[in-house]
Amino acid sequence: MAQEKDVGRIKEAIKKRKRETYTPVEPEMQLAFIHHNVDCIGCRACEIACKDKNGLAPGPRFRRVQYIEGGTFPEVYAYKVNMSCNHCREPACLPACPTGAIWKREKDGIVDIDSTLCIGCRRCEAACPYGAPQYDPSDQLVKKCNMCVDEIDAGRKPYCVMACMMRVLDIGPMDKLLDGSYETKARGPNEELVRQVKNMADPELTDPSIVFVPHSKGAAE
Repeated sequence: MAQEKDVGRIKEAIKKRKRETYTPVEPEMQLAFIHHNVDCIGCRACEIACKDKNGLAPGPRFRRVQYIEGGTFPEVYAYKVNMSCNHCREPACLPACPTGAIWKREKDGIVDIDSTLCIGCRRCEAACPYGAPQYDPSDQLVKKCNMCVDEIDAGRKPYCVMACMMRVLDIGPMDKLLDGSYETKARGPNEELVRQVKNMADPELTDPSIVFVPHSKGAAE
């Protein structure tokens, strides 16, 4: 019980800090990622496409494919979890930035970084519970996934989505993904969606814009 109270105090402190430092942006529509943990084969094509699009040297990875394995013989399991920036409704990185380099788009909720304002202090990196901001030592700036805003504005989808050969990664309006009204090959007609998988930070912290089709052993308890 004491631990639950501590978690509650931490969440309230975070919310209070956000209210004191900035006014959250309420987007007209919140774009979100969806990933099918079971059908993903871990080919990392999405990672390579992302690095190619953003010209990243070895080291920083905006998108990360994580291999999850567990169990004991004969009850063993394995699946993949694919994450990048979650473009949270209440991003922890945004109020942590001292220069205002991080901002959230009003029309679709994408969170981006203005590299001309970034000073590489890495406060956003420390604040993000999902490890999204990545420090690039080549130019001493912090960078992250911006959902390929140029592609979005051109009516196309992000490079990572287009590179996925299994079609297990996609984007769509968060509310329509949750109620099942958005058609996507990343989700079957009767497959359940969850907002949190095992070992993932509590979604209540920042309200991340991502949903998963989970493995039977992968949903958060």
